[in-house]
Amino acid sequence: MRIAYLDCFSGISGDMFLGALLDAGVPAELLEKTVKALDVGARLEISRVERSGISATKVDVYSHGEKDLPREEYEERESGVGSRESAHRHSHEHEHGHESTSQKPQAGACPQPAEGASAPHEHGQHGHGRGLREIREIIGKAEGISQRAKHTALAIFENLGAAEAKIHHVPIETVHFHEVGAVDAMVDIVCAAAGAEALQVEEWVCSPLNVGGGTVICAHGTFPIPAPATLELLKEAPVYSSGPQKELVTPTGAAIAKTLATRFAAFPIMKVTATGYGAGTRDFAGYPNVLRLTVGESQPEAHAFTEEAITVLEASIDDLNPQVFGYVMERALAEGALDAFGTPLQMKKNRPGMLLTVLAKPSDAERLAKLIFAETSTLGVRMRHEQRRALGRRWVSVQTRWGEVRMKVASLNGSISNYAPEYEDCRKIAGEQHLPLKSVMQEAIRVYLAGAEPHQHG
Repeated sequence: MRIAYLDCFSGISGDMFLGALLDAGVPAELLEKTVKALDVGARLEISRVERSGISATKVDVYSHGEKDLPREEYEERESGVGSRESAHRHSHEHEHGHESTSQKPQAGACPQPAEGASAPHEHGQHGHGRGLREIREIIGKAEGISQRAKHTALAIFENLGAAEAKIHHVPIETVHFHEVGAVDAMVDIVCAAAGAEALQVEEWVCSPLNVGGGTVICAHGTFPIPAPATLELLKEAPVYSSGPQKELVTPTGAAIAKTLATRFAAFPIMKVTATGYGAGTRDFAGYPNVLRLTVGESQPEAHAFTEEAITVLEASIDDLNPQVFGYVMERALAEGALDAFGTPLQMKKNRPGMLLTVLAKPSDAERLAKLIFAETSTLGVRMRHEQRRALGRRWVSVQTRWGEVRMKVASLNGSISNYAPEYEDCRKIAGEQHLPLKSVMQEAIRVYLAGAEPHQHG
């Protein structure tokens, strides 16, 4: 199986990811074609640079003929203008290896400017930033970009938007992106999706991420690194701080890693076929500011089962409306449960009842226990810790005659041991096309077994 490994020992940003893709063999013409298809007045500049003696590919985006300045130069030029909004105008993801307390504001959501304040703008595009609806429209109407790449790009934006929405406690559709909605960062994200597809790998694996240190100036003030959006995006991912006290993982970089990677792990066992180095803007003395991408064929040992600790929550219930029981299971799954199911019971006084069982990550156990108390009539929840052995798994997509369906594929020691179509995808197609659900599921399996080119999902 063809896999790709992101080695984030110096973090990750959008432009570093593009540089690594190109260095690993993705044609520059593909990214240039993608930029042209977006039709947003942008172009790429690709160059070879050195970072602490490592030769790497550097990608810069020019928007309406303007290239973003390094942080210090920009702030020197803007000195005297004063407001955070003015400093916010030109910030974006291309400044990697970012300055600690003197850096430009980070990507993400920003509230409307106060009355009388100047509204931020984006490299020649005036306004208050783009929302997801406008971003979807721009990407959706771009010709020459595959539907799979568009799907991945929108998933990256939506992950980033969800993080910002949670931080600011607002609905995701009301989030207005400034840097992330700007031309250069839109180019980063859509080119990242197109380039990732071009590599034709079946699984993306990511290393623990070095987030750096220091502080970062965001739209709402100065925050410790990692920035709020970055930290939200990297939940459940292994992170650490080492080397330069600069911002090493940007929100866009975190969103790319979160969307593409199926797992975060040490370097997997593989036969290496290509490597690529993508350069950050800064050249730290004695510390290579690069993202390394390694592509190869996985070896059997790379997909043995894994063991993890889980918490099992149980409640025996004999006085709950069956409709509510189903709702509780759906809520538990929506709130992060690994699994939820019911088992018929014969309880005391010969009453028929149900055993509600919820499997959870230990960190989610208390929250899910509170959910069970709130939504059911039980007076007690039993909790115990167990070890779970799980097969390696990944998502791929197949293109049926009615639309795209995700397939969950499980592997043991490099061999595929099980596969199944995603129920929700099949149900949606069945409803839209007025087809039997079983026919859609059978067609998805048929296409998968026929060897249709799958596409990786994170």
